[in-house]
Amino acid sequence: MIPEITVELSSGVLTVTISRADKKNALTNVMYGALADAVERANTDGDVRVLLFQADGDLFTAGNDVSEFAAESDGHVPEVRHVARFLKSITNSTTPLVAAVQGKAVGVGTTMLLHCDYVLLTEDAQLMTPFVNLALVPEAASSYLLPLRIGHVRAFEMFALGEGLPAQQAVAWGIANKIVAAAELRTEARRIAERIATKSTGSLTSMKRLMRDSEKLIAHMDSERATFLERLASAEAKEAFAAFAQKRKPDFTKIVK
Repeated sequence: MIPEITVELSSGVLTVTISRADKKNALTNVMYGALADAVERANTDGDVRVLLFQADGDLFTAGNDVSEFAAESDGHVPEVRHVARFLKSITNSTTPLVAAVQGKAVGVGTTMLLHCDYVLLTEDAQLMTPFVNLALVPEAASSYLLPLRIGHVRAFEMFALGEGLPAQQAVAWGIANKIVAAAELRTEARRIAERIATKSTGSLTSMKRLMRDSEKLIAHMDSERATFLERLASAEAKEAFAAFAQKRKPDFTKIVK
């Protein structure tokens, strides 16, 4: 494991903590690899009955490290894109996934929640999917799952405008289970995870398989990834990343389709 991702197993609950608070818990390729390893362990280690995602600091994650997006846009592609491993691992997971989310959950910080089975939010939580703002497209099969969960027009609004969805609305729309006070988030998430861990593992595994068509989701994810990589190399994406680095608004109006 790496310092930015810590993993601890106790009472059947594998707790995975994103710990890069100084960088707003932005996820790097190496961090995605560690996350994928943890989910794969949860699916193969008989001692793991539930996986709990949480994060240090005042926000869950700022999403993908944009500097790595910019590097890929310029042709510096890693040998293995571990984000694909991570997303496929949570899609195929038969282990119950619980998430404890505080503050902003940006990009993958929101789309990964669509693969979790129980989601808790703090009162100040905001779910954000600003892919279009970066001239990209959604990932994690979210372009299929989010409209399915909350309806086309709501999903379009979240994707196209990239504004934060408040915790109360996220619960009302069915993206999360409930809101808890920030001081109680980890305690309540742990309580829920340990309660699930006492249930029949065989029943939970079978139930998750019945509830999700993993093959369909993986196929949709592959289509998203192909389009995502095309967009990543586009002139619009290069403008978006340059604007992000220069702390200005991108100007897409002069770029020919």
